[in-house]
Amino acid sequence: MKKIHTLSLLSILCILVLSFATQAQSKPAKQPGYKDFVGDNPNAEKDLKTVGDFINALVAGDFTTAKSLMADNYKAMGPSPKDSATRDQEIMNWTEGNKTQLDRKTSFVSQTFRVLQGDQKGDWVSVWGDYSFSQNGKTVKFPYQYTAHLTNGKIDRSFVYYDRQYINESLGYKLVPPGQ
Repeated sequence: MKKIHTLSLLSILCILVLSFATQAQSKPAKQPGYKDFVGDNPNAEKDLKTVGDFINALVAGDFTTAKSLMADNYKAMGPSPKDSATRDQEIMNWTEGNKTQLDRKTSFVSQTFRVLQGDQKGDWVSVWGDYSFSQNGKTVKFPYQYTAHLTNGKIDRSFVYYDRQYINESLGYKLVPPGQ
C-alpha cells in the first residue's frame, strides 16, 4: 500500500511540475498599445492652421472663408447625438446665429494626431476652447470641445460638444417638461 501511495504522490507531483512549467512558458498575447492605433500627424502645422482659421472665420462671421475650408461632403455632428448638418446647413446655422449674437469671441488650444486604423482612420485636430457672445443684453460664455477630421487639407467631418441647456438658461429660457 505504501508503494502505491508513494507512486500516486510522485505522479501528482510530476503532473503539477509539468503543468507549472507549461504555464510559465506560454505568455498572453500582447495587447495593442496607444502607438498601435495613434501616431503623429505629418500635416500637423497645416491642419492646426486650417481648423484654427475655420473656427476664427465662423466666429468673425466670415462664412466665405469658413466654407472654403470645408470639404464638399462635410458632415457636422453635435452637440447631441441626433444633431448633424451638411456644409451648407452648418454655414446657414452660423449665418442665422450671426444675426442675433453680438460681440462673439473665442479662445482655444488645439492638438493633432493621426488614427492609424479603423473607422476613424486619418488626421484629426482636437480643440478645447471658450466661446462667448452677447444677445438681448445678456453675455454668455461657455466651454466647448471641437474635433475635426481632415482629408486633403479640408475639414470633412466634425464633432462639437457644449452645454446647450446652460446657454438657454443664461439667456433666460426655462426648460418646460413635456405636457406642461
